[in-house]
Amino acid sequence: MNRLIIVTFSLYVFLVAPLHARAQEAFPNRPITIAVPFPPGGVADLTARPVAAAMERVLKNPVIVVNKTGAAGAVGMSYVANSKPDGYTLLMALSSISIIPEADKLFDRQPAYTMDQLVPLALISADPTVLVVRGDSPWKSVKELVADAKKRAGEISYSSSGIYGTLHMAMEMFSHAAGIKLKHVPYGGAGPALTAILGGHVDALASGPAVVIPHIKANKLRPLAGWGAKRVASLPEVATFKELGYDAEFYIWAGMFAPRGTPEPVLKKLRDVIRQTVQEPDFKDAMTKLETPIAYLDAPDFQKFWDKDAKMLTDAVKRIGRIEEKK
Repeated sequence: MNRLIIVTFSLYVFLVAPLHARAQEAFPNRPITIAVPFPPGGVADLTARPVAAAMERVLKNPVIVVNKTGAAGAVGMSYVANSKPDGYTLLMALSSISIIPEADKLFDRQPAYTMDQLVPLALISADPTVLVVRGDSPWKSVKELVADAKKRAGEISYSSSGIYGTLHMAMEMFSHAAGIKLKHVPYGGAGPALTAILGGHVDALASGPAVVIPHIKANKLRPLAGWGAKRVASLPEVATFKELGYDAEFYIWAGMFAPRGTPEPVLKKLRDVIRQTVQEPDFKDAMTKLETPIAYLDAPDFQKFWDKDAKMLTDAVKRIGRIEEKK
């Protein structure tokens, strides 16, 4: 009897166990979901869709984009942070991923998620923001704007996509570096913020280049400086803040994340797939049409980039302090 048990177990190990192991290794064997924590049409959504299409071609496996919106991105980010760490639920996040937990602390709220619940896979794009004023404004340079702001503290206004949003953070970094006080006028998104400056309701705006370039070409807006480490390729005449002597650097970036605890072989597979994805001609064409430069960084370098960016953003949130939204 014992001999029969031993023989049966040996047959299981020889025949079944390898099949079980191969089944575990067969990632992916069902659709992958990329959660976008913002509505359709924004930077995260517009980046996620060509990424998903290219990943699907590389993997020969369905990759689906789902918009999980709410609470300025906190709903979608929390959804992925608390998902099963198996590689089938990923996140396309923006730089605001670092802002939300810090803002929760200011309001003594239970954090929707913590940054250590997510593992970076790859940086996809990083658009340096551009400071623009109206085409008919009196300021032809940052120097002139700063000089005027020092004379009229809190009178020169700028619009943003919302309190603690990325556009708010960029302007806060600039005003801190310049030692000036500006008037923040938050709106319910980047679109309304752009409409506000075009309509003459505010004086300035921080924005991704692709959004404002058509209005710059039409002389409705005037660019004064960029937040990037180097000049925007499509605006070569516009200096960076660093060139002008201001310690302000900021990007509207988009990156892919997975829940912490995802097995290392799965993380490696995903990183390899994303590396191939950003090299795909169709993906490059899609990003070119969006006028968004690909700024690919694999996980280790992306982690360093994220750490530096998160430090700048959390410092900015602390400087701003608690702001109650008007009802």
